Amino acid sequence: MRKLTYFIACSIDGFIGDPDGDASAMLPFVDAEYFEFLKAEYPETMPTHGRRPLGIDDLPNKRFDTIIQGRASYDLALKEGVTSPYAHMRQYVASRTLAESPDPEVEIIAEDLVGRVRELKAEDSAFDVYLCGGSRLAGELIDEIDELVIKSYPIVLGSGMPMFGSGFAVGEFTLGSVRTFGNGAVVRTYSRKR
Repeated sequence: MRKLTYFIACSIDGFIGDPDGDASAMLPFVDAEYFEFLKAEYPETMPTHGRRPLGIDDLPNKRFDTIIQGRASYDLALKEGVTSPYAHMRQYVASRTLAESPDPEVEIIAEDLVGRVRELKAEDSAFDVYLCGGSRLAGELIDEIDELVIKSYPIVLGSGMPMFGSGFAVGEFTLGSVRTFGNGAVVRTYSRKR
């Protein structure tokens, strides 16, 4: 069984962006040390259109071969004219409002999101499924998430878009690893207690 991993950046106080979802305040923390970590451990989490200019387009996937993202996350790429932001993976966008995919490499999941995610997790693959975001999507899939990789940056937003846009429910996870960086960023990995 493949894992669904929510790989997400957030502030110290648990927000993944401002109230509109803008996470640009976190970008300055992607310095040389942090970038080398991403390149070595999670290269596939960097969008294809960002990998090419950095000369890392040829890096193989290490953890994921499939990505699921919400409509708002996908819209960030569409605004830049990019219809296939993760061309190095199978791409799914969860959306009830996007009637048709603008790219043949991107499949829209409009109905039975949980059922489709369970099908993807049941596939035979050495790679896991990357949940890119956003908040509402993570809230809808909270019971399906097997692993959290939380990239915390040393900033406080005060309010904004939470990691999970869902109602109150206690879900317990076990801490796996912690990696700290000179710029104050911390990457924590948790596994769901089942």
